[in-house]
This record gives sequence, C-alpha cells and structure tokens, in this order.
Amino acid sequence: MAGHSKYKNIMHRKGAQDKKRSSAFSKLSREITVAAKMGLPDPDMNPRLRAAINAAKAMSLPKENIQRSIDKASKGDAENYEEIRYEGFGPGGVSLIIEALTDNRNRTATNVRVAVAKNGGNLGASGSVSHAFDRVGLISYPASAGDAEAVFEAALDAGAEDVTSSEDGHEIWTAVADLHEVAKALEAKLGEAEGAKLAWRPQTMVDVGEDDAGTLFKLIEVLDEDDDVQTVWGNYEVSDEILEKLG
Repeated sequence: MAGHSKYKNIMHRKGAQDKKRSSAFSKLSREITVAAKMGLPDPDMNPRLRAAINAAKAMSLPKENIQRSIDKASKGDAENYEEIRYEGFGPGGVSLIIEALTDNRNRTATNVRVAVAKNGGNLGASGSVSHAFDRVGLISYPASAGDAEAVFEAALDAGAEDVTSSEDGHEIWTAVADLHEVAKALEAKLGEAEGAKLAWRPQTMVDVGEDDAGTLFKLIEVLDEDDDVQTVWGNYEVSDEILEKLG
C-alpha cells in the first residue's frame, strides 16, 4: 500500500484563521463554478460538481454561496478559468504537485515560481515528479464515521481500493473512474463525506527532518494563501516529535 495516513495535502497553520477561511471559501466557489461550467449544473449528473459541493459543505460554505457559484456557470457570466499543474521539489528532496485554477496563467506561474524559490524549492518540467504519484480518487470521512474496521468493510463493499485510518479520520482510495459510484455507495452507509475528489497519491514517502520540515510547511502555507492555488500534494512524512516541536 502506497502512502501513509499522516500524509496531508495541505498543512493548516495556526493564526490568521479568518483570512484562511475566506481564501478557502473563494477556492471552493471557484471549483464549483468550473465544475458546473464543464459539465451539467446538476450534481447528480456531474461527479466533479458533486465532489466540489460536498467539499464546500464540509467547510461550511453557505448554501447561498454554493448556489450562486452554480448560477454563475449556468448564466455564462463566470470567468474563464484554466486548470494548470506545476511540478517540482521542496526542501529535503520532497516532490510537490501544485494544482491551480487561474484566469491569468502568467500571474499564477510567477507567484508559484517565486513562492517555491524563496522557500527552498525549485520547479521542474511537466512530468518531473508526477510519475512518482498515482492518480486516484480520494474520499475523506471524519473519525466519527466509525471505527477502522467498520469503515474498511463499508469501503470494501462499495468498491474502494484501499483505506487508511487514523485518529484524524479515514481516507478511502478509489480508481479514478470509480470515484463517483464509490462515494454514492459510501454515503448510503456512512453518511455524507467530508470530501471526494481526484488526488495524487505518492508511491513512496520522504522522511523530512526538523529544519527542512519548518521550511516545507512555510512553502505550503505561502502556496495555500494564493487564491489561484487549489491544492498542494506532496510525498513528505514528518514524525510526531517534529510536528510537536514545530507547533
């Protein structure tokens, strides 16, 4: 089994919570609009839109905001966003995949390049690190959804490929083509998921020391604060001891 339950796509740091909440809402709204624009505005017929709405609900995005984002796409007055993926390396030799939705490719490329360069990393060419990741579906549930055995059984019955559970919650992995159907089957047994989306799962992990971990988390934080950056994936693993030291 590739990956590890401690692997996180975004490292949320303390402080400036209101700003982060506003940024998260903006990104969720953008993803909903793009999903609705690329497919049907009905989440039952549009797996990407359904996943985006589930993620928005998990973050407590107000219903009126969700509907407004869908309406923007339906009315044709939404901005034209382009999906871009950047690949590169962070401190400690960590591989990073940075996914963005942007209406200005030059702005986003410059911001991402500067953020990575200033925080101990460098961008590579397309394909430079993605070959070390698997493209999969990821469904997330809180720990309250059930114990590890119960969730594993539910995931197995639903057609999932793998499950990782920890005190933080459950991560259920699927084939890309199966994400929507597995998510629907799990919802019937476990309730609504915290999130369901396409993901990049690392094939191997890199242990990161204390000095590199601090710089790495700073890099991810800077990228996360960029409204154009939707998700940052990495193959890093940091021990509990180091996490406690970094606070």
